[in-house]
Amino acid sequence: MSIHSYHHFAKAPAKGQPLILAFHGTGGDEHQFPGLIARILPDAGIVSPRGDVSEHGANRFFRRTGEGVYDMADLAQRTTKMADFVAAHREANPGVPIWGLGYSNGANILASVLFKQPDLFDRAVLMHPLIPFRPDPQPGLSGRRVLITAGRRDPISPLPLTNALADYLKEQGAAIDLHLHDGGHEIRPDELEALRGFFA
Repeated sequence: MSIHSYHHFAKAPAKGQPLILAFHGTGGDEHQFPGLIARILPDAGIVSPRGDVSEHGANRFFRRTGEGVYDMADLAQRTTKMADFVAAHREANPGVPIWGLGYSNGANILASVLFKQPDLFDRAVLMHPLIPFRPDPQPGLSGRRVLITAGRRDPISPLPLTNALADYLKEQGAAIDLHLHDGGHEIRPDELEALRGFFA
């Protein structure tokens, strides 16, 4: 377990502020979200890891064999590695609230960590997640605050799977906010307002 197991951007939180773990989408990197987070919560800490899987040169957090078809063995291995990374940063910041923010592939690795070790995050934002499988029951999600944002016409993260994920989390007792816009896989301004309100 090491805070250095991923190449990452890091900024320490001001006193009393959360530490936000930010996970980029496919083809992004550790610089995708720090600027946005700094505008919304200027005093928050940030840890933004770079995915260590390359898909034709694009950074990802786990392998897939096709669009929406995951290498489940690799996902399990990478989830354990990411959970250890998050746990190390949590241990290095005792008493600091730990929040998660992920987009697309980043939302998927964040969700997978939540399914495995929900106690690592005090709240989480999943932007355009795609979970094409039914996760196992996880009582530890009870009371966990989660915001899901998505597009009703998203060709990459279809709306029925977004709703299925929200339903699963509700069944586990999580406190879910679901924000949908009429577009596709892009992040829209109203999503960012929902994010701002959730982090406020």
